[in-house]
Amino acid sequence: MKNTQSKKKHFFGTATIGEKGQVVVPAEARTAMKLKKGDKLLVFGVGDDTVTLTKLARLEKFASHLEGRLTTIRRIIKKTEPKKS
Repeated sequence: MKNTQSKKKHFFGTATIGEKGQVVVPAEARTAMKLKKGDKLLVFGVGDDTVTLTKLARLEKFASHLEGRLTTIRRIIKKTEPKKS
């Protein structure tokens, strides 16, 4: 799969958790990531103190790609498995 996204890392500022646990994504980040009202984000926890957001649409696209390649992936995995005695 060709990676067309930039691998640049960005710092977009800070965000504060509100009374209801809501966080506002900084405008610069929304623009750079082309986020718009109604977009779904997946929220992942990494370790005890890191939260990562990713667009659901991006993950769905990747999953669709994997699904299309599943037969090939299974064949590769089978070739790499140790032979049973």
